[in-house]
Amino acid sequence: MVKLTRSEISQAYLPSCHGTYSCIHGRARLANHDELISKSFRGHHGRAYHFKSVVNVGCGPAEERGLLTGLHAIADIYCENCKTMWGWKYESSQKYKEGKAIIELAHMIKDYGWD
Repeated sequence: MVKLTRSEISQAYLPSCHGTYSCIHGRARLANHDELISKSFRGHHGRAYHFKSVVNVGCGPAEERGLLTGLHAIADIYCENCKTMWGWKYESSQKYKEGKAIIELAHMIKDYGWD
């Protein structure tokens, strides 16, 4: 994941032909439905989705945190548009989770292209 500067936000475009997820507060698009790995994760404040990659994110520093599955190196991620904290990405953990993002359901909506 790349930290985007304010001038790059408009460049992180997701086509609307597929279902997308967006920030419920700032309406920035965050991922295509094709990037969804799992809907069965828990965030700090409830249900969360696990994504292969997300866009329009800022990233905090990595730190060790105890999660339900053990101690992991994670970094908080937030909407680059409105600065709402979305969830976190795994920095070093189980190999299949590295670089992937956990976004809390309370901070996103389904947008565009859903049947």
